[in-house]
Amino acid sequence: MPMALTHRLLDWYAGHARALPWRRAPGEPLPTDAYWPYRVWLSEIMLQQTTVEAVRPYFAAFTQRWPSVATLAAAEDAEVMHAWAGLGYYARARNLLACARTVATDHGGQFPATEAALRTLPGIGAYSAAAIAAFAFGQRAIVIDGNVERVITRLADIHTPLPAARLEIAATLETLTPDGLAAADFAQALMDLARSICTPRAPKCLVCPLRPECSATDPETLPVKPAKRARPVRHGTVWWLEAAGDVLTITRPPSGLLGGMAALPSSDWLESPVEATPPVRGNWRSFGRVFHGFTHFELQLDVAALFLPERPEVAGEWAGEWRPRASLASGLPTAFAKAVTRVLANTPATTEPA
Repeated sequence: MPMALTHRLLDWYAGHARALPWRRAPGEPLPTDAYWPYRVWLSEIMLQQTTVEAVRPYFAAFTQRWPSVATLAAAEDAEVMHAWAGLGYYARARNLLACARTVATDHGGQFPATEAALRTLPGIGAYSAAAIAAFAFGQRAIVIDGNVERVITRLADIHTPLPAARLEIAATLETLTPDGLAAADFAQALMDLARSICTPRAPKCLVCPLRPECSATDPETLPVKPAKRARPVRHGTVWWLEAAGDVLTITRPPSGLLGGMAALPSSDWLESPVEATPPVRGNWRSFGRVFHGFTHFELQLDVAALFLPERPEVAGEWAGEWRPRASLASGLPTAFAKAVTRVLANTPATTEPA
């Protein structure tokens, strides 16, 4: 029965697979392109906590600008962080560079082909190692992401809450995953099934190829997830300092949240609102507040702006780069991009000094 289910799913996948630039067609051999493992690895890092639709333009831009792991390894940190801006979870970008440089220097520019060796590289955990081993190298691997968790907990009617349920999910997959290159097709078939049929809400069970074996009596209740904890709120101020059409930007410290990213000057983000000291003295105007959610907390940023006829002297932590206001529409992390949008939407293209 397990192999009959597997073959039925693979047959479904052959006719319903998504065409993605980092995915080979079902049933086809591995691409002979020497850069194929690089492209698979890049896509897997980008897809962590991010949708396919959001990743597509970033993947296209990265592979055009840095077509190989060697070219990415040689890139300037600031260039890569700027290109990553807006994709979120910025530690991934720092790990991306660290991994590329490790592959270039310690592995002769070639990604290792086994899960165990891949796990030794920066930014590659259990899921990514299995996915890269399967998708890039045709290794049999048990690939488990959130989509696979949903399909398998329903198929096997697993009510153990996540993350403990992953042991049962892995055991079920061990009986279903075929050998060789078909393992990659099987994992990607589960992902596409989760996206189009075995959806979180209102799954299309009547047309599901796994329906004959599915044990779920109430699929929308699976997988069972732990209760969500309320995320704490942090508060801060972001400052828009504009002089003669140019706006001050800084580079955040290399470590910590949004490390190494270009940003607007900002106060510390604290649990309680405090009055913060801006980069320069002046008649700062309030532009309201923007909100942004990070993994572990919600951020509330008060937006303040000051418009001057010429650039003031700034030093220390505020020393940075003056950029034309129009160029700030891209290249900043989302939290700061929201502040930029608020100021641009509420001021004319040329603002009189206040």
